Amino acid sequence: MLVLSRQKDESIMIGDDVEITIVDVRGDKVRLGINAPRNITVHRKEIYLAIQKEKEENEHPAHSAGNS
Repeated sequence: MLVLSRQKDESIMIGDDVEITIVDVRGDKVRLGINAPRNITVHRKEIYLAIQKEKEENEHPAHSAGNS
């Protein structure tokens, strides 16, 4: 994992197309601005994991108890 220190209004670049800017820092919370092409999805990790779980459940639905 790369660990960087940034201050408000400073950015980091991921590749050529994704820019992450520190918008605000208040106490233990940091607000980030993310500028990425529309074809790159951006989610909070807990949302991403929920989407992945739903996809997995849809790909491998549980068999109902009465069916053989």
